Amino acid sequence: MFRDLITLYLLFFRMGAVTFGGGYAMLPILRREFIQSRSWMDEETIMDYYALSQGLPGIIAINVSVFIGYRRRGVPGGIAAALGMVSPCIIIISIIAFLLAGFQDNPYVRHALAGISVCVIALILDAVISLWKKGVKDKVGLAICLVMLVLSVFTSISPILLVISCALLGIAVRTPQRRAEKGGEKP
Repeated sequence: MFRDLITLYLLFFRMGAVTFGGGYAMLPILRREFIQSRSWMDEETIMDYYALSQGLPGIIAINVSVFIGYRRRGVPGGIAAALGMVSPCIIIISIIAFLLAGFQDNPYVRHALAGISVCVIALILDAVISLWKKGVKDKVGLAICLVMLVLSVFTSISPILLVISCALLGIAVRTPQRRAEKGGEKP
């Protein structure tokens, strides 16, 4: 068990060290490490963790790491994963704060951050495409996705309310479909 906790900490430490742009930018790394390399979970589970983390307070990357760590090794796994995710941030922010005066006007640092920003956009786009393929499976899903996109872009409705609304819509729409598939009542 201790070895698994160290592994969780180190995996999330590496992710925290290279995940610029937040939780969505870490999705490709999660897929590679936890689905493809280790087969610890499937993509649908990670998507569920992302959806749930979006509606919870706090940082998505931390929330997702806690869910994954907890699934792997219970409470100690959740703690190890969360500590692994935040450790690089604490180290990097401490170093930058210490050296801030020298960094803020350095053209190399400004150019490096501009390059990182472009990379983050590509990583987030990759995450969006992956989530789209797994999440939008039919016309109903497409309609819900588009309505929620419009609501999130053009209104100030809380993302929490949007996630809860989608959860309720999913139950309302999918439950009758599931019953019909099992030979029960028609949707």
